[in-house]
Amino acid sequence: MIRLSFTVSFLCCLLPQMVAAQDAAQNADPRDVNLDVHLNPHQVLGYESCQKCHASEIGVWKQTPHHTTFMTLHRNPAAKEIAGRLGIESFKTDSNCVKCHYTMQADNSGDLQAVSGISCESCHGAAENWIEHHSDFGGPRATRQTETPQHRIERLRAAIGGGMRNPVNVYLIAQSCYRCHTVPDERLVNVGGHKAGSLDFEFVAWSQGTLRHNFVRTNGQVNDPSSKERQREMFMAGMIADLEFSMRATAAATEKYDFGINSAKRTARAAKRLAAAQSKLNQPLLEDILAVFQSVELKLNNRQQLTEAADKINLLGIRFAATVQGSDLAAIESFIPPQENWK
Repeated sequence: MIRLSFTVSFLCCLLPQMVAAQDAAQNADPRDVNLDVHLNPHQVLGYESCQKCHASEIGVWKQTPHHTTFMTLHRNPAAKEIAGRLGIESFKTDSNCVKCHYTMQADNSGDLQAVSGISCESCHGAAENWIEHHSDFGGPRATRQTETPQHRIERLRAAIGGGMRNPVNVYLIAQSCYRCHTVPDERLVNVGGHKAGSLDFEFVAWSQGTLRHNFVRTNGQVNDPSSKERQREMFMAGMIADLEFSMRATAAATEKYDFGINSAKRTARAAKRLAAAQSKLNQPLLEDILAVFQSVELKLNNRQQLTEAADKINLLGIRFAATVQGSDLAAIESFIPPQENWK
């Protein structure tokens, strides 16, 4: 009981930094970014900056499509057809591709270039403003194992305040996944013929298989799957993020065609699944999220209302992940994808 109480208090004390970091990302000045990307290329350091401490994680990443897409996407026949329809000449410089398939970095002259596929910073945020905080355990000789609980709180508060999407709040990571796997780009789908998102995407199944990199828990030695309690938290975070980003995609719809139709269907499906979980959990924050969904219309050219609703769900999702533990979610255990279904 003491450990659980500490965890809730610990996460709650970080909540303002989590919210502030998300607000800063959403309200970033486009002049600082220059391309429609999900992280500021002027603050990207590259995966090499993570390798010293996370060599095992980098080793796993290099075996995944997130890494290999850097060398394969522009050779893919289907991708070439989409590019042709959109008039894209370079996969690694056009914003339709780079925002989800590459990590962009500014060089010394300020020019932007793709430096890798989907990388550490694609999921955890551009690292310039948080990497020193993240790797400081309390002094030159301190380690993760010797770090005091109070210093950990201060370190994570500083890192999250600097824009890190730290897995201490699993919703921040779920957002990174659904931000791209919902494909919120009407022209890319309706003109280019790109799929309207990964419709079978589910956070637990897609993160615990090939992409899993949970070495921190075992001092870099074993790539552990997440515990049952953590998987429940991930499952719920994924469902909330699915609703948030499907709603954001629907907000971008202006014509009754593949993008708008599929985005609205996905939003309704996400809400239905969340309601099914709520029927077993009876969690007040889930009730609030569903009330937000019910307050809006899934219709064309309804950007402002749908975006405002998605913003509310964003904050509620962060709060849910910060305050509701896996032990509170045992009623949805049967919903969690079994290991044989992990991707």
